[in-house]
Amino acid sequence: MADHFQLRLASSYMLAPSVRHMAFERADGRPFAFVPGQFVQIHFHYDDGKPTKRSYSVGTVGDGSGPVEQIEIAVSYVEGGAATRLLGGLKEGETVEASGPYGRFCLMDDDANRRYLLIATGTGVTPYRAMLPKLAKLAAAGREAVLLYGARNEQELLYGEEFEAFARRHPGFRFVPCFSRGARPDPRPHDRLGYVQNVLPELAPDPAHDIAYLCGNPNMVDQTFAVLKEAGLPVPHIRREKYVSSR
Repeated sequence: MADHFQLRLASSYMLAPSVRHMAFERADGRPFAFVPGQFVQIHFHYDDGKPTKRSYSVGTVGDGSGPVEQIEIAVSYVEGGAATRLLGGLKEGETVEASGPYGRFCLMDDDANRRYLLIATGTGVTPYRAMLPKLAKLAAAGREAVLLYGARNEQELLYGEEFEAFARRHPGFRFVPCFSRGARPDPRPHDRLGYVQNVLPELAPDPAHDIAYLCGNPNMVDQTFAVLKEAGLPVPHIRREKYVSSR
């Protein structure tokens, strides 16, 4: 059940030129219980007093044993955006109103698949970061996972080094960055050029053994959904979360 609470900014840093990583703690000191893949909502008011809210996937990497002490999110800069004005100017120690957790974009314990296809663009990769502890357990149990992540360039590859390191530690996990604006200065063997939906056929989606998760730009989600359906994946095996930049 969703809860309402205040969040206090504990720390932040720039992940990319237009994306800020923000770590919050509940102002009441309580830990935060969530299932990786869920999101929180930040509540605020427009200048005219009208209430509004924005949704952000929780990217906290816990130890998999229970609630976490911090709620970490990735916030994109939107020119003239009300949420950008609120969160972009927030200083350590200041608070915002929030609620959550919400959503069902989660890895299910009863999934009967052999492989997860995790596909993202931009800040849509955030929920997969929170899923890493569970993916480690799944890898130990013989499940495979591939993270196919699209970014324009290396600067916008959010949490890229973390995913690289995780892939080195867990042979059942592959990290495949896709760059749409050209190769990075020091290309790596698993890098690909182009959009994720165009690289996806290389992974040979298997209707019998794969479950796909799509998170990010709505155009990417729609096009990738079509590629997976064409490959024969049943619709219940394609789980989607669209990220829309709102003002």
